Amino acid sequence: MSSIPVMWLVWGFSFLALIAFRVYVSRIRRNEDVQLVLQTSSAHIGQEQAAITARLESTKTAGKAILGIFCAVTLYVLGYYVLDIIRQFK
Repeated sequence: MSSIPVMWLVWGFSFLALIAFRVYVSRIRRNEDVQLVLQTSSAHIGQEQAAITARLESTKTAGKAILGIFCAVTLYVLGYYVLDIIRQFK
């Protein structure tokens, strides 16, 4: 079996992982409000927003890792085809 289908499968899975992660983060951010909570009667809103912010902060490292993997696989695919073009013209 050729390595090209495997290469494209890895790229596809990394792309789907990136999209799924972005959808997950956007669903968390949907509930985030950017507002200042001044009244003590609405302290529970401030606590909810702090919890959402904490969840978003915890996803930053995973997001960077998934984006890094996707970029590395994309560079590998591009490099493979650039080298293939160079080999064909020699």
